[in-house]
Amino acid sequence: MKKRLIGFVLALLVVMIPIGAIATVSHMTDENKSAVHHEEHQEKSIGSLIEGFYKQTGIYAIFNPQEGAKNALGEEMSTFHQSFGRIIMIGIAFLLFYLAIAKGFEPLLLIPIGFGGLLANIPLANIIGDHGFIGELYKAGIANELFPLLIFMGVGAMTDFGPLLANPKTALLGAAAQFGIFGTLVGAVALSQMGVFDFTLQDAAAISIIGGADGPTSIFIASKLAPDLLGAIAVAAYSYMALVPVIQPPIMRALTTPEERRIKMKTTREVRKLEKILFPLTVLVLTILILPESSPLIGALTFGNFVRESGVVERLSKTMQNELINIVTIFLGLAVGSKLAAEKFLVPETLGILLLGLVAFAIGTAAGVIMGKIMNKFSKEPINPLIGAAGVSAVPMAARVANKEGMREDPTNVLLMHAMGPNVAGVIGSAVAAGVLLSIF
Repeated sequence: MKKRLIGFVLALLVVMIPIGAIATVSHMTDENKSAVHHEEHQEKSIGSLIEGFYKQTGIYAIFNPQEGAKNALGEEMSTFHQSFGRIIMIGIAFLLFYLAIAKGFEPLLLIPIGFGGLLANIPLANIIGDHGFIGELYKAGIANELFPLLIFMGVGAMTDFGPLLANPKTALLGAAAQFGIFGTLVGAVALSQMGVFDFTLQDAAAISIIGGADGPTSIFIASKLAPDLLGAIAVAAYSYMALVPVIQPPIMRALTTPEERRIKMKTTREVRKLEKILFPLTVLVLTILILPESSPLIGALTFGNFVRESGVVERLSKTMQNELINIVTIFLGLAVGSKLAAEKFLVPETLGILLLGLVAFAIGTAAGVIMGKIMNKFSKEPINPLIGAAGVSAVPMAARVANKEGMREDPTNVLLMHAMGPNVAGVIGSAVAAGVLLSIF
């Protein structure tokens, strides 16, 4: 009996051991298969993560443009604007940096505008759209014309209208220089009628204001009449302001003789403080009565100047001249730069704006010089026609250029203070011209 029991146990062990071994091997195989599957899944997940990260980079967005893709503002973009257009605009932003830093052309504005343009062309970032910080800056200060008005306030606080009051007839030179604005308006409309460009009347009016060489006024008008063209208009206006020493001298020499450039003007009278205090108030009252559309610009300008000339709030005057205008210049430049997105700037109309802006500026310069020649011919006191070129409102650069050209012919012929008269008159003139355009269009 014992032998049978021992034999049964041994037989059972012989059967169970292979089965257990097979089960163990089978279980181990299943675990290995699971481990291998887990490793494959893990490798697949890492690959997906890397691929997903790559698709969120600017490199992928630029070199893999999508049909029907929309920008931060919800507007459809072409594949060109998504790819090479962005590369071109980033290059233009670096060109603005070069002009500002290496050449010294309006660095206070070209650097913020260029940086805004650089940020505007970063794909996927939504910097210029709703809730993007530059987009919010644009809505807060450009869409409602606040920043240009604050700039004008600071300009008023920095401007001395004494040279104009000392020789009031030089205001005619500032008025003549605005001829470039209205001449270019007619030209832009004519070219549109001929089919060369596709500008509306409002677009033509906004472009023509570039001829006044007044950046804030150009932005003010463009934001009202042609917001889609704001970036090109602002860049053109400030570029031509920066290029005053390059553009104006050839025109001035071509229209004047060496004898005219050597004309010395008599010393102007001293302006009393009461005159300086009453002047901004008088200008504002006349604006309200005759051209109320200009009152935002003229109001900001005269307020800043009145604070300056009152002499009792020096702290406010200095704040407008320094902290306020500096802060607003930063915000304004970045906000304007948001309109340098490829889909907004790289359009055929931009070339037309740059060309028409150059023509407007050249006509304004020429008209001021010609008016100076006419006034010199009929005036009892000699008037150097060069100061007529300062009628554009690029303060004080245009006055310095007129003075430099006069001293080039005669080193003792100092025209700076005489040129400041038409120069500051040009500031008022461009604001008045803006009011006229707003009233009409």
